[in-house]
This record gives sequence, C-alpha cells and structure tokens, in this order.
Amino acid sequence: MSGTLNKVMLIGHLGDEVKMHYFDGGNCVGRFPLATNETYTNKQTNERVTNTEWHNIVVRNKAAEICEKYLSKGDKVYIEGRLKTRKWQDDKGADRYSTEIQCTDFTFLSTKNENQGGNTAAVSPQPTSQHTANNSVSEPTTEDNDDLPF
Repeated sequence: MSGTLNKVMLIGHLGDEVKMHYFDGGNCVGRFPLATNETYTNKQTNERVTNTEWHNIVVRNKAAEICEKYLSKGDKVYIEGRLKTRKWQDDKGADRYSTEIQCTDFTFLSTKNENQGGNTAAVSPQPTSQHTANNSVSEPTTEDNDDLPF
C-alpha cells in the first residue's frame, strides 16, 4: 500500500461544554475536551486502576453548531477524525505545540433521558425505516392468496 492513513476513533465523555468561535463570513469552530478511560487491575495490589486520557476535539461549521446545541458536559459521544498538531508561540516567545482531533464524523451516544430524565424522542428519534420494517413483518396479511403456486 503506497498511501498513508491518519484516522482516530474515540468514544468518551465531554469534559466541558462546547466552546464556539465565529469568524467573518459565517464560518465557526467548536472545541471541547473529551475524556477516554482505561481501567485495569493492578496484579501486585489487586486494586482497580483507572487512567483518563484527555483529547482536544475540534469541529467546524454546521457540525460545530449541532454539537453546541445537543452536547453537554458529561455526554457520551463517538468521534471520528484525524490528528492535527499545531505549533504556536506563547507570551514569552517559546514554541508550543498542541495536538487536536479534527472531527470529521460523530455520533451522540448519550440520550437526554440518561442525563436529565427527559424524553429521548426529542433528541434522538428512532429511524422510521427500521420501525416500519418491523411492523410490516409482524402484521398478518388479509389478502386471499389462493392463486399462489405453493
């Protein structure tokens, strides 16, 4: 394979609200921290240990507006994107680096019911095609099918 691949897939919880920044021309960027956890049992102490890794997520334009509207601190979300490292200078002129996940796709995994005790249909409606397919299979047909060859 001669190509390269820069792909990240994460499932985690938002560490803060989505922070929006709007630009001239109507474009916008949303940023939020995402926490992923690794849990294991220490074999020497038999104690459960949890390590949390923080990721800086960046979403753009319409995706950013959707995230701002529907995501809150603590929500579980699936993020797909690519790694991007930015170089910048701090107040003292020293070079600094930050690595971000440039989000290309996301799926909300928490429902408002889990976080607020509200109605889940308002935020994550059921796909109608799946619902319809299940109903059509379970409903008996009332047509007379005596002309079938079997």
